[in-house]
Amino acid sequence: MGRVFKIAARNLLRYRRRTLLTTMLITIGVVAMLLFVSASGSFKAMMVGQITDSMLGHLQIHKKGYVSSIDSLPLTMNMKGDVARKIEDTLDKRDNVEAWSPRIKLGAMFSNYAETTSIRINGVDPEREVATCPDLRDRIIAGETEPLVERGKILIPELIAKGLKVEPGAAVVLVATNKDGSVNGINFVVQGVLEGISGPGGRDGYMHIDDARELLRMEDKEISEIVVRLKDPKKLEQALADFEATLSSLTNQEGKPILEIHGWEKLSPFAAIAKMIDLMTLFIKIMLVSIVLISVMNVMIMAVYERIREIGTIAAMGTQPGSILQLFIAEGLLLGLLGAAIGTLLSVLIIQVLQKAELTFSFGRQTGLVLYPVVQPADVILASVMVVVVAVLASLQPAWKASRMDPIDALRHV
Repeated sequence: MGRVFKIAARNLLRYRRRTLLTTMLITIGVVAMLLFVSASGSFKAMMVGQITDSMLGHLQIHKKGYVSSIDSLPLTMNMKGDVARKIEDTLDKRDNVEAWSPRIKLGAMFSNYAETTSIRINGVDPEREVATCPDLRDRIIAGETEPLVERGKILIPELIAKGLKVEPGAAVVLVATNKDGSVNGINFVVQGVLEGISGPGGRDGYMHIDDARELLRMEDKEISEIVVRLKDPKKLEQALADFEATLSSLTNQEGKPILEIHGWEKLSPFAAIAKMIDLMTLFIKIMLVSIVLISVMNVMIMAVYERIREIGTIAAMGTQPGSILQLFIAEGLLLGLLGAAIGTLLSVLIIQVLQKAELTFSFGRQTGLVLYPVVQPADVILASVMVVVVAVLASLQPAWKASRMDPIDALRHV
């Protein structure tokens, strides 16, 4: 077998220009794929991390039916205090849970005593919320950041701060209607302004959970949702199945589950963008396969055509068809290996340059986001294996044709 590869390498060197052009095409395909995969993967990971780490967490637990009517923030579908405590006890016993945070979600009227607008509020436990969504504090673009939110104070979205010209330290009043229909108003001080980001919850305000209960005149410590942060986000599906099986024991009088659990994908429209990124990555891989297939098949067909008399000569000397087949397959394999090696090396160098360049871009209302592409070993291995396998497959038809040539007809070829 070593002799076959030695002869194949010698044949490739005999036709240096064609070998160089083919290797360049394969290299371009590998570089294009790895650069796109690294850049798109970086963008996807950054956006997913920003959404989960600053708003949604990795998964959320609600009373059944709450998510389908979440736009109206129904207080009648909050989880009762005893149910919430059972869930919290379950979460504390889970090794895969890093942190969790209870929330009360409500709608209210926000007034600076001159103008009034509607606002969505998350009532949170500051310490638990920061542990569950660690990037939330980074969204505070004005005002105090420690603690996240104090009693008697409120964090408001940038949209409302600009619209009503409200700054940190300003006195405001919030008026809300509880589930019984009674109205209550409380004075607050603006502690800070939050940068708005895309997706549900990206323009919500925050207050202390005890202030939210006081505003809504809640006697029971009920909550709207529990946000969960996992130790390993890659095991989200496994965690969802685990929680669903565990919490399914909490049922109503009819024996039906009273809770529903959703991963961040079900709660954010960015999940559709993430799927589009995965789909585009698939198309790039198909394009790479096409480039390699066409390039290698073209060079191997030309090699067979130009070496018909040579093939006839070695066949007449007693070389077996299987050996001729191996020879041309070895040439395709070497082309694939060479293109994959050069393409991988160039890709790694280019990615390092892009990392040092710290390219920035905008996404929606967010600006100054830094693109930090990273190529994973699995992506490199996949690209290399794809190139080599397709190069060998592309060599099969020309190699089969060469191995089945009649020596007499081949020697007569001009």
